[in-house]
Amino acid sequence: MMAPVLEDLRRSHADQFVTEFVDVGRDPQAGRQYRIAAIPTQIFFDASGRELFRHEGFMSRQAILDKWRELGVDVRD
Repeated sequence: MMAPVLEDLRRSHADQFVTEFVDVGRDPQAGRQYRIAAIPTQIFFDASGRELFRHEGFMSRQAILDKWRELGVDVRD
């Protein structure tokens, strides 16, 4: 369910933030590296790579954009 949301954000907001999808089934090392306990997990990082927020479970496009705004990013719809 998250794949279409993430793909849309990757295309529509590439100039504002980076959206990456990591398939931890295919890359279990990434799952360990990012301490993934549930799928899906969304992790928001600042420009220096510091984790700002983590959410487990489905997150809508609007909820993701709202979270970026809450974190101080000037995001357009």
